[in-house]
Amino acid sequence: MKYRITHTTTYNYSQAVGLCQNEARLQPRDYWRQYCETSHLEITPTPMDFRELVDFFGNRLVYFAIQQPHRQLVVTAVSEVSLFPGQQGNAPAPQISWQQARDLIQSIYSQDLTRQQMQALLDAKQYVLDSPMITATAELADYARPSFQFGRPLMDVVADLTQRIYHDFIYDPAFTTIATPLSDVLEHRRGVCQDFAHLAIACLRSFGIPARYISGYMETLPLPGKPRLVGADASHAWFAVYVPEFGWVDFDPTNNKMPHDQHITLAWGRDYADVTPLKGIAFGGGHHTLSVSVDVLRLDGEG
Repeated sequence: MKYRITHTTTYNYSQAVGLCQNEARLQPRDYWRQYCETSHLEITPTPMDFRELVDFFGNRLVYFAIQQPHRQLVVTAVSEVSLFPGQQGNAPAPQISWQQARDLIQSIYSQDLTRQQMQALLDAKQYVLDSPMITATAELADYARPSFQFGRPLMDVVADLTQRIYHDFIYDPAFTTIATPLSDVLEHRRGVCQDFAHLAIACLRSFGIPARYISGYMETLPLPGKPRLVGADASHAWFAVYVPEFGWVDFDPTNNKMPHDQHITLAWGRDYADVTPLKGIAFGGGHHTLSVSVDVLRLDGEG
């Protein structure tokens, strides 16, 4: 499966910006499930400083600075990505219980492990800790507890939790912002994909299970008989759980599914703060307005 993703972000300012410095995580990463064949950024005005980097989590990062006065900033990322959904799915998921997985993470140095196994567990362990936007609480643990039955396989726990979030919470773009705390999401049972991913991660971490946040895109198909609307897609978010001796497995609580051939991964980290698509500082500018257009186009013609 092959896609072209066009993601355009436009800032309009009421006054001129004299200088801005920005970080963009808008180019899909490579891993077992996908390969980014081409990706480039188009930035207006043209940056005086432009650097392509890799961040701590292995995500593709672009730093750029614009040093001439401007009242509009337009950043467009155009990427072509091939998905290979069958590779990990060819191997059956291990039936390790959630307690066994938790204990492996908690007692890494007391295990008889190869260097590769230890490195994988150490990498996963950082995703058990609280992060800037996710703090495990007693209330979140209480919500998660019905899924964590004694001896239950970890994969079954996560599938059940994903399904419960899907049924218990209402998708409501008007209810939350980036800064809305998880306590409000849990109390009112409303939010968007970012909130549901954060919620699932917090629930898993509250029981000692590593979980990470994933930003990306999902192909949206028009209703039968309706035309496809160019630019009407949106960024998406989901999460992944670490299963020892198997690897990271993605789950999408917003849609109650495991990402397969319609989810394109941009970046992953502890939470949204680690993978913000575009952020920066601007000197001047007064008030500003923001608009975002995303288009996910399937290229290979498969239905």
